Amino acid sequence: MKIAFFGYLGKVGRDLCPGLERAGYEVVGIDLGDELDPSGVEAMIEFTQPDTVEQNITESLGHGIACIVGTTGLGPAQLEQLDALAKEKGRPLFVAPNFAIGAVLMMRFAAEAARFMPRAEIVELHNEAKKDAPSGTALATAAAMGTNPEIHSVRLPGLVAHQEVLLGDVGQLLTLRHDTYAREAFLSGVLLALEKLDTLPPGLTVGLDALLG
Repeated sequence: MKIAFFGYLGKVGRDLCPGLERAGYEVVGIDLGDELDPSGVEAMIEFTQPDTVEQNITESLGHGIACIVGTTGLGPAQLEQLDALAKEKGRPLFVAPNFAIGAVLMMRFAAEAARFMPRAEIVELHNEAKKDAPSGTALATAAAMGTNPEIHSVRLPGLVAHQEVLLGDVGQLLTLRHDTYAREAFLSGVLLALEKLDTLPPGLTVGLDALLG
């Protein structure tokens, strides 16, 4: 399968693209200022910035290309518009706040724990280059928990992606934490999304959890 990778020269792209090629995918790198040549491209993968992601998705869907998006920062109104466009074009649009399997499991466990320990707070920590705060993972975790936990965002050099969910009750504290030390952790989730892409309905699907069963 031929893939267009938006953000090819970015931190995520530099770590993921060699793994995609080892898995047998033909990767066409698209970076800032590059034009997309849709010839033969069956899917796009998007890891750029919040201010460019919507345009990249719109362009790709316009060419009839299925989309896998890891860039966070898209608001509900933007997702609604992109969902409508994907349905119009008959192509799947898969958006995940986190492609690390461990992070998705952490979100599942937090949602289950919140049923019994509703008092909770979330601390998410990322590299200082990450522009959106709170992170998409933290927002998705809070939504899954359904208890409106407060979110604390930390942006410091040396970090990659980390999240801690603290659930407190009288005399006890439950801590759920996931640490991403290298961006290669996202590769297994991206490969899963590529494997399942043809099984998704036209329009928007959110979260790697939807693919794990």
